[in-house]
Amino acid sequence: MDDAGLGLAVISYDPQATLAEFAASRGITYTLLSDEGSVTIRRFGLVNTVAEMAFGPDRDDPAVAAAVRTYVSEVGAREMMVGMAFPGTLILDREGRVTSRFFEDSYIERNTVSNVLLTLNEGTAAATEVVGTRVTTDHLELTTYPGDGAIAPGNRFGLVVDVVPGPDMHVYAPGAEAMGYRVIRLDIDAGETFRTLEMIYPGSEIYHFEPLDERVPVFQEPFTLVQEMTLNGSIQAQQALRGQESLTITGTLEYQACDAAICYNPVSVSLRWTVALRPVVFR
Repeated sequence: MDDAGLGLAVISYDPQATLAEFAASRGITYTLLSDEGSVTIRRFGLVNTVAEMAFGPDRDDPAVAAAVRTYVSEVGAREMMVGMAFPGTLILDREGRVTSRFFEDSYIERNTVSNVLLTLNEGTAAATEVVGTRVTTDHLELTTYPGDGAIAPGNRFGLVVDVVPGPDMHVYAPGAEAMGYRVIRLDIDAGETFRTLEMIYPGSEIYHFEPLDERVPVFQEPFTLVQEMTLNGSIQAQQALRGQESLTITGTLEYQACDAAICYNPVSVSLRWTVALRPVVFR
């Protein structure tokens, strides 16, 4: 995080003694801030109101029970959970102003640090030390790698493809489909183990195809694609993954490359990413 010019602090409603013991047991060296009574959490509007509803007058409402399973716990709420925050990450500038927010679709989902950095950089720089795999086609040089070397159930992470077009070559960017061109994209074999989220594309440039006097959004310079994924974090999924040490994700990169004179046939490239699997920390 220091290399990216970022500091890290965590705010929790837990007492100082609880946080100190947890930090010591896990070897945590970044700042843990105790917001006992949830004063700051409420001031930011981040208190988990669903946890409070679980003990309110509508606690027997099926809609409340469903919300508890999604935003509090699959096994139900406990009174000690009242006052906790919705899980999320805020990025602040040096003046303390919030510049970005990252929040989750359920209580068990968590963005990894690498995925936050990849998203902030819009795929222009990889925030990972994972070794990549090189793939060469007639038109492109590809390097593929996961944004994280190890993930846990519920983690939201990125699958990364660094793309270097060949000399005088371009591929099509979002917006070109309106003109009948095939936009470069990833198709992931997610199954029930993963949930595929929105692809992160970098900014493109306009290419003027003079023979047809067309102006089309393309990628001509090296660029990076980030496909966001979430590993299923349900209790059933955790049980199914128990005992596994790694997971392999497969997919295909679809594209059509052109140069100043020729548009080549569409290409489908098989890709794979392997990540280590680590357990969820429940403490």
